[in-house]
Amino acid sequence: MSYNLLKGKRGIIFGALDENSIAWKTAEKVHEEGGTFVLTNAPIAMRMGSIKDLAEKTGSEIIPADATKVEDLENLVEKAVEILGGKIDFVLHSIGMSVNVRKGNHYTDMNYDYTTKGWDVSAVSFHKTMQVLFKKDAMSEWGSIVALSYMAAQRVFPDYNDMADNKAYLESIARSFGYFFGKDKKVRVNTISQSPTPTTAGQGVKGFDGFIAFAEKMSPLGNATAEECANYTLTLFSDLTKKVTLQNLFHDGGFSNTGVSQEVMEAFTKDED
Repeated sequence: MSYNLLKGKRGIIFGALDENSIAWKTAEKVHEEGGTFVLTNAPIAMRMGSIKDLAEKTGSEIIPADATKVEDLENLVEKAVEILGGKIDFVLHSIGMSVNVRKGNHYTDMNYDYTTKGWDVSAVSFHKTMQVLFKKDAMSEWGSIVALSYMAAQRVFPDYNDMADNKAYLESIARSFGYFFGKDKKVRVNTISQSPTPTTAGQGVKGFDGFIAFAEKMSPLGNATAEECANYTLTLFSDLTKKVTLQNLFHDGGFSNTGVSQEVMEAFTKDED
C-alpha cells in the first residue's frame, strides 16, 4: 500500500548491489512511494551486482561513481540534478568495506594500507559526499541525508574488526557535518544503526551468522529485516521527520537497550546444567 510519502521528491541512492542489500530494498520502497532517484555505485561493484535490473524496475538512471573520489562525486551530483530536474531531497549512503576483513587480518594485526582504504570507502566517503552536496548547494531545504551504521560503533563485537572503527567515524561525521547542513541549509543528517542483516557485505564478516542469531535472541521484537530498514529510512526521507537530525537511530528490535533476555539466560543455564 502506497501513501505517496515521497511524491515529487528526488534523490541519490548509493550502494544497491543486489536484491539482498538495504539500498536495493530502499530504492524499491522509494519508487512505490512516488519518489524518483538515480542509482550509483563504484564501477567495480556494479560489475559484480545486478543494479541494471533495479534501474529498469524503478525507471531510474545509473551514474557510476567511486565515492572516495571527489571528482566522481561532483560529476554524480551535477548529473543527478540535471536528470532529476532539480535539487536533491534525499540521499542514502549505504556503502562499507574492510579489506582487512576480506583478507582475514585480525584486529591486532592489521595492514594499515588496507585500514586506510576501508576507512575511506566506509566513512570518509560520507564526508566527501556531503561536502560536494554542500558546496554545490545541491540539497533542497528540509532535505534528508541518511547513512547506515551498526552498533559495533559503540560496543565491542570482536570479529567486526576495523569496520567498527569505520562506523564510529561515520556516525561522528553525521553529527559534525549535520550541524552545518542544518544551520546553513535546513538539511537533516542521521545514521541508522541497523540489526545485523544478511547482506552481501555483512556476510563477509567472520561469525556474522552468530551475530544474527544472538541479536535475534536478545531483541524483544526480533531482528529488523532489510525491508523493515528500508521502510524506516523512508520515514526519515519524508516530511514527517523534518526536525530529526544529528541522531544515530537504533533500528534493531530493542537489542541496543536490552541487558539480557530470558532466552539468553536460559541458554547459559542449560550449559551449566
